[in-house]
Amino acid sequence: MRGQVSIKKQNTFDLFDFLYKYGTIITIFALIIIFALANPAFIQTSNIINILRSISIVTIIAIGITISLSVNGFDLSVGSVASLSNAIVISMFVWYSQNTFTAIAAALLAAFVVGALNSFLIVKVKIPDMLLTLATMFVVQGIALTYTKGATVSQNMVMPDGTFAEGIISPLFAKIGQVPWIIIIMVIVVILVHLFLTYTKHGRYMYVIGGNIEAARLSGIPVNKYKVLAYLLSAFFAAVGGIVLASRVMTAEINAGAPYLMDSVAAAFIGFSVLGAGKPNAVGTFVGAVLIGILQNGLVMLSVPYYAMDIVKGTVLAFALALTYYKQK
Repeated sequence: MRGQVSIKKQNTFDLFDFLYKYGTIITIFALIIIFALANPAFIQTSNIINILRSISIVTIIAIGITISLSVNGFDLSVGSVASLSNAIVISMFVWYSQNTFTAIAAALLAAFVVGALNSFLIVKVKIPDMLLTLATMFVVQGIALTYTKGATVSQNMVMPDGTFAEGIISPLFAKIGQVPWIIIIMVIVVILVHLFLTYTKHGRYMYVIGGNIEAARLSGIPVNKYKVLAYLLSAFFAAVGGIVLASRVMTAEINAGAPYLMDSVAAAFIGFSVLGAGKPNAVGTFVGAVLIGILQNGLVMLSVPYYAMDIVKGTVLAFALALTYYKQK
């Protein structure tokens, strides 16, 4: 009798492990089938490309969050950093008539300043990362609004003195946000970060720090140095996301990066369970972004109200978190 009970328990845990490892991928294929049956246009090549394009910015920003999670951190300021980078890169063209290199360099420099500030306050002042980056999120958001004076920055905009902006956005820069380049940039980012976290000693050190910070210190790993690196990289990828967004829409809207925060966080956490990784990883984050992109695109094609989408995405995130933390327990 006891043997039968133990066999049943073993089978239950095997099923759970299977769902933990492959549940996200199975869900993606199930959604594709459901949405395709509801609307055959869903699986057309043009719509698949549209989904990949729509998740590109989310994936890039989520990769930054993934890196911060690898050291057991959490960067909530990425949406605001993307907004700031978006505003700076467009303003460099429109207000100051700068070239593509200068515009992108200015946006990245601003992001690195935010990343350096985050890492200093977390590592040296010992402020908990979630609380600190939450505060930074509002500060950077305010800086972006102050910089643009709460206005949308675009070509031929009216300046405060009543004249029109004379700067032109570079055609070269405009190509970054177009297909196939926006998708290629996303794929390159995912591959590079996957290789970095999985196959380099620096990535492995980050995972060790995220798993047990005291053990990492006792092993001689420079914990503070890698935490600084994690937050600098998080800010960098948030900036890249903001730059790609600027190229895609060719304007700098107010708080343009804010809507990407929730989707990026969801993608990063969903990625924990993909193929049973049990830790933040670039490929899992990409799969999480694909799941969110398919959900969003399919719901739009089914004419589901936009305000109901957050309910669905929040439910998916809650389910992913439940799977991840139950498994860890």
